[in-house]
Amino acid sequence: MGNGGLRERKKARTREAILREAFRLFRERGYNATTIDHIAEAAEVSPATFFRYFPTKEDLVTLDRFPPLIEALQVQPPGPPVTVLRGAFRTAFDSMTAEEIAAGHAREVFAATVPELVAANLRKSPGLLGETSEILAVKAGCDAGDARLRNAMGAVFGIVTLIWLQWAHDPGMDGPAEIDRALAHLESGLTL
Repeated sequence: MGNGGLRERKKARTREAILREAFRLFRERGYNATTIDHIAEAAEVSPATFFRYFPTKEDLVTLDRFPPLIEALQVQPPGPPVTVLRGAFRTAFDSMTAEEIAAGHAREVFAATVPELVAANLRKSPGLLGETSEILAVKAGCDAGDARLRNAMGAVFGIVTLIWLQWAHDPGMDGPAEIDRALAHLESGLTL
């Protein structure tokens, strides 16, 4: 492997170290009491290095930090939105290590429970949802503004959000498997 691959692995390790230490400090001190200087020191990086990876503290925990889902959406075959999203979640989780999944889950729990982060995610969600709906529209052969597309996305993301919250209260739960089962249920028409 060349120098580029080494550099990318080092950047990924630095990013994960910053995230790991940030969430450890958030759990110990609380989100608001934890400063960027605290996080940088714990991750053994300079504040300048922190800012190269995360422009603000809230960027550690906001919704636009889930690029695996967007990448996974782009490689799905054409199909109905729920099927494409289910495949994308499966692909995204398969591409992540257990540690990355656990770190992502911790971010989601903070994002859903710290009021400032709930507000930040609401501000950022239109961009993420817009990008998702444009990819899905191409895969489904419809317009990005189609109400059926909005309804399918709302159902999928609503289910995923409820599972993330359930997973927060039951850390032993296999979140990715539960998401896949729930989306299979949605795909089949939600029959009881």
